[in-house]
Parts: sequence; structure tokens; C-alpha cells
Amino acid sequence: MDRRNFLSKTSVALTVASPLAWADDDREKSKSKKSSEHSKPKTKPTPAPTPTPTPGGTVKSRVIVIGGGMAGATVAKYLRLWGDGIAVTLVERNSSYVSNIMSSMVLTGQRTMASLTYNYNKLLTAYGVTVVQGDVVEIDPVGVKVKLASGVILTADRIVMAPGIEFDAVQGLTDPNVMPHAWQAGAQTTLLASQLNSMTDGAPVVLTIPLVPYRCPPGPYERACLIADWLKVHKPQSAAKVFVLDANASIVAEATNFTNAFALHGIHYVPNAVISRVDQATKSVFTSAGNFENNGVVNLIPGQRAGKLITTAGLNNATQLPGDSAFRFAGVNQLTYASTVSGAGKVHIIGDASATAQPKAGHIANQEAKVCADAIIRSLAGLQPDPAPVTNSACYSTITMTQAGWLEAVFQYDPATAAMVASAAGSGASTGWNTENFKDMNTWFNALMADSFA
Repeated sequence: MDRRNFLSKTSVALTVASPLAWADDDREKSKSKKSSEHSKPKTKPTPAPTPTPTPGGTVKSRVIVIGGGMAGATVAKYLRLWGDGIAVTLVERNSSYVSNIMSSMVLTGQRTMASLTYNYNKLLTAYGVTVVQGDVVEIDPVGVKVKLASGVILTADRIVMAPGIEFDAVQGLTDPNVMPHAWQAGAQTTLLASQLNSMTDGAPVVLTIPLVPYRCPPGPYERACLIADWLKVHKPQSAAKVFVLDANASIVAEATNFTNAFALHGIHYVPNAVISRVDQATKSVFTSAGNFENNGVVNLIPGQRAGKLITTAGLNNATQLPGDSAFRFAGVNQLTYASTVSGAGKVHIIGDASATAQPKAGHIANQEAKVCADAIIRSLAGLQPDPAPVTNSACYSTITMTQAGWLEAVFQYDPATAAMVASAAGSGASTGWNTENFKDMNTWFNALMADSFA
């Protein structure tokens, strides 16, 4: 089956749009079972295909991928799987990737950082991707060149950038470890967990949410729920003092579920709370909706923008928020993910750094990577891109430490707006939450990570 058929067939249900098809959940075989949910993300993948061999070792074209997260790893893998004679070099500063998905469960002791860590061995040994550990300091969009910090210059026919996000500065926050964001899974995740464990019982806990768009997961609303549920057991006096300070006017995802969940946990939700400054010494947060002083733990999640390399390359040409003096993310042709900056058409930008209406989430990064890989392969062969790509996203939300809800969304390309647009067909959310969803969440996560890294 060709890429186009796989991309279209697997988009009907909540899956990854790729040659990774999904089988029906066993529970769906029993139509008599009652459920409050209209559908459920499906979680059983069929085996992935083997890479397309390069006849006689002939290299027909070269692609450099910058960044080894969900988007970068997936596009590197599928360029090799689907491409004929395409040599792929993945440049990543770290030796492994730590998943942001599920990272909030490290805060409650339900996950370890090791359980979220993935290396690039399979990309190298099973798919023939050349993996280079290093920092990219400069790209030449016209010459299609990449310069590393070591001075090495790499050349290619296409560059794919997946640098992720950078964080805004917050006035008064000179040491981010005082109020860790833990939004990039790693050292700050374990730091925030340590702060929660060592805080005085009875002290308030504050979680801040920036204006959309922001990278998710981890999801801020579900993180608040997890922390509140954990506090009931470990810091019961603080459990009633959890504050969510949201810069947005209202809950931006799964509003009904999270409104009910906040009521369940006794979480104090404060909308329109744009941060003006903080005071590190007292762990106080000053916002447009009031001041919240002398807190025990502050999980401060700043505003976000495309990774620094996008800005230095002059590719940040989309998305402004109130008060912005510059653009935040990279405009892309949503059929190919090629930059819309003049002269940069051979540079493709995927994942959190790109500006589309799709969520900045790991599942969507996986999807965008496959659409991009398909488009690059077609372009290198002198063909036009798929005119009607479809992507889909699953997101499980942990409402308690043992129960979860879910959200699914399908996006289709709209020629009239030249954009990926959410479709009512295949989109929806669970009504409430339960332990069965929590179990499915783990199966979904394992399958998604295997599709990107194994």
C-alpha cells in the first residue's frame, strides 16, 4: 500500500497517519457493553515496515534533520522507510530524548525519568539514519547548509528543522529553578517533584498557564489535577490551596471535564491572570487578576516561542501575542511544511516550532513529520505534494492518579484557507474519566513512542 493510502485510511480513527495501522480495541467487539463515551482512541499497532533499501548503496539525495524529539526522530525514520536512496543525517545535541508526554507523573512518583527516556540506536541500526551529536549554530536556507558548533559544515538537498520551543523571560525570575516550569522534561521535572515533597504542609501551591499557543503535553490542567490528587495524601493541608493562574480567559481544552475536575479537587481557578512579575524571595506571583504571595511551590510555565535557531535563521514569521514585538513561530506551507520565508523553500519546519492550528503536541509532531517526509520524497522525485493530507491527535488527561479522560481531534487540509482545519468527523472527548482510560493511556503512549523511536 502506498503512503497516500496509508495516510488517508488511518486518519479516519484516532491514529498516527502513517503505515502504522491500528487494530480495534477488544472492548469494541462487544457492542452490548454500555459506555458514556462515543468512541475511544485505538491502541494496538501492526508491525512497522522495514526500510526501503538503497540499491547498490547509491545516494540519490540528502536530508539533514535538526532536532531529535518526536518530530525530528519520526521524520528521519520515515524518510528512510519511504524514501528511495535518501541519506538522512539527524543532528541532536543530546544523546537521548526525554518524553514530555507522561512527565507530570514523575511529580507524583508514578513514573521515573528513565521510563521516559529514548535513545537513537534503532534509527541508526534499523533504519540507517546517521546520528550526529552536536549543536547547530547556523543554517543557510539558500545554500542548504548547516554549520555545527564544532565548525563542521553539512550540505544537503533539504533541511528539516524540529528545534522545539524556547521560553519567555519573566520579570523578577533570575533563577528559573526557584519557580521551575518542568515543561521540558528533565532536570526541572525532578526538581519540581523534590520541591513538592519537601514543602511545608499547608503552604499554597501555584501553577501558572501562559497564553495560547503553548506546547502540550504535558497539559497544565491535568498537571494541576495530578498534583492536587497527590497532595490529598502527602500534604493534606495544602490540598485545598492549589491555585491555577491562567493567562487565558477560560479553560482552553476539555473545558467541561476540567471544570468538573477542579471542583472535585477543590482547585482555585483564576482566569485572565497574566503575570506582570514575580518575587523569588517570597515565591510570590503578581498578575492582572491579583497577587498570590508567600507560596510553598510555584510551577511557573512561561510563554513560549519557536526554538532559538528559528529566530536566528529569520524563519519566525508567524503568530504574535499581545505585547509582542516580534513573531513567535515559523510560518509553513501546510502541504509540505516548507518555510514560507522567501528563499527558504528547501527548509521544512515541523513540530512545536511551526505555526498551524494543530496542537503543539507529541502526537501531532509525529503526524506532521510523516506528512513532511511524504512531501519531501515526492518533491525530490519531481512530484507534487499530496493535496489532501489528514492528521489526527490523541491526548489522554490524568484527572486523578488512577483515572483519565481523553480528547481526540482530526485535521484536514482546506484549500480555501491553505491550512489544516479541525474536522467534526472523528473529533471528540470523553464524558468524564475512569480507570479504563488510564490503562489505555499507557498502551497508547508505548505505541506512539515505538512508532517514533523504534
